[in-house]
Amino acid sequence: MNHTLLHTIQSPADIRRLSRVELKQLSGELRDFLLHSVAETGGHLSSNLGTVELTVALHHVFNTPHDRLVWDVGHQTYPHKIVTGRRERMATLRQLGGLSGFPRRDESEYDTFGTAHSSTSISAALGMAVAAKLKGEERRSVAIIGDGAMTAGMAFEALNNGGVSQANMLVVLNDNDMSISPPVGALNRYLARLMSGKFYAAAREGAKQVLKNAPPLFELARRFEEHAKGMVVPGTIFEEFGFNYVGPIDGHDLDSLIPTLENLRDRPGPQFLHVVTKKGYGYQLAEADPVKYHAASGKFDPAEGFPKAKPSKPTFTAVFGQWLCDMAEKDKRLIGITPAMREGSGMVEFEKRFPDRYHDVGIAEQHAVTFAAGLACEGLKPVVAIYSTFLQRAYDQLLHDVAIQNLPVVFALDRAGLVGGDGATHAGAYDIAFLRCVPNMSVLAPADERECRQLLTTAFEQDHPVAVRYPRGAGAGVAIDPELTSLPWGKGEVRRRGERIAILAFGTLLYPALAAGEALGATVANMRYVKPLDADLVAELARTHDAIVTVEEGCVMGGAGSAVLEALQAARLEIPVLQLGLPDAFIEHGDPAKLLAACGLDAAGIEQSILKRFGARPALVRPAAGQRV
Repeated sequence: MNHTLLHTIQSPADIRRLSRVELKQLSGELRDFLLHSVAETGGHLSSNLGTVELTVALHHVFNTPHDRLVWDVGHQTYPHKIVTGRRERMATLRQLGGLSGFPRRDESEYDTFGTAHSSTSISAALGMAVAAKLKGEERRSVAIIGDGAMTAGMAFEALNNGGVSQANMLVVLNDNDMSISPPVGALNRYLARLMSGKFYAAAREGAKQVLKNAPPLFELARRFEEHAKGMVVPGTIFEEFGFNYVGPIDGHDLDSLIPTLENLRDRPGPQFLHVVTKKGYGYQLAEADPVKYHAASGKFDPAEGFPKAKPSKPTFTAVFGQWLCDMAEKDKRLIGITPAMREGSGMVEFEKRFPDRYHDVGIAEQHAVTFAAGLACEGLKPVVAIYSTFLQRAYDQLLHDVAIQNLPVVFALDRAGLVGGDGATHAGAYDIAFLRCVPNMSVLAPADERECRQLLTTAFEQDHPVAVRYPRGAGAGVAIDPELTSLPWGKGEVRRRGERIAILAFGTLLYPALAAGEALGATVANMRYVKPLDADLVAELARTHDAIVTVEEGCVMGGAGSAVLEALQAARLEIPVLQLGLPDAFIEHGDPAKLLAACGLDAAGIEQSILKRFGARPALVRPAAGQRV
């Protein structure tokens, strides 16, 4: 497709000058450009194809960036990026030094709020609207939130506050999944425009004024309005929050979107617009399978669709999914829980085989954890499959509801460590630090696929909360034991015997540590357990070596290396310790291997860090190894 009109758009100001016919042409060009751009870089696809018209309409109606747009999650903002001056940089999307896959305040003035986790938009937009009111500024704040994100409690907390604030804000519910009973056609368009217009508002307010002195008639009119509105729109709940509800309307129909948005823009107070869109809209393959086409992992031919996956090493996610089914077959007490990440956490097969024991609680991490606690109180064995970065959202529940009561909940922490293209918002950099400080909680870090299965079994056998952290993608390709065997509790193992330096590896960085150990002639230990730490192994290695190096794919501050230092201090052992891990900084998006190398956590980086700190082969000048002080 020729993108002649799109290439004239340097900013949203250019969109605001276009006619309705030109806006429709722009939408078609934008969708085509988006599809071919993602086909080259990878990234989120279905959700972005579904928001093209909505993006065009919002920037046409609102005076951005003076008016604030806050996109929830933000994985649907590629069209927004393209029309806000970043079209030429789309080839760098999600690459090291390139555009983020999510809104970033430091990337563009049009990205008014940084997002990537769900359900934050209404709160942020409300804060902006209240700020404008306090500062005496005439501006509108718009939160664009998906139906999935609306399942989170935070969204309803914000609605509860927003409805009484009387702030000039608009919430746009981008509904692309729920089954909507009312037809999304000409009649609904007419009703939406009618209810968003000044005549309807004036008539409603006028009637209230006339009837307020006749309470029975006023109450009758109020009830009639609510019931009549409820028959044509599913908006009663939002009205009860204090929002003027409009919709649902067709989110791909600019003839419906634009006049409705114009009417709502000019109305004071909290407004709520319900639009219905289709994920993957305009690209037949994505429309037919929006889940499959949610995101492209790499390049693909738009004419052919995503290439068939080539047989490869099983991912840690797949290992977990198989283990979950096998353990559920063995133990009827096992219950699987996910906060809206069935595919991402590898639970598709489990849902098919054990539907009564599978629970997708929606985007509600807090509820997921406390729900698991309730199950555990009744003698069941819940397994919460959750990304490391999303467990952060349920920290109080983990501590207050699970750990204090010492309940046997297993946390399967996928995406531990760096995650590549999703960047800092999704990196599982902090779970070791924020979990190991919690009493009763244990933290396990498997080095490979076989050990992942073994440590999941080990965790399930415990009678207290245990987290098993594993990274995104595949491991070293180690053969997997099909049996449900466990490993000795709290015990690591020496994988390579050397001299002078002992490298203590936690998790999958064992393998680059082994390569570095081979080059340096060092001892390498696979620690397996962050908590309980194998203090005996730490002490033994401290007494027989000149220096200790800890390696982990997590933050250094408060991490596994800190646990080793604490163990050495408790044993009154003095020895130089080098802690290698993620620095005290947010790691940006990019190729995972390049990011690890940049952090010095590949084999070469580990080797160089050790040589830089401790020198070449000559022995260290220090007291006797592992001397007690």
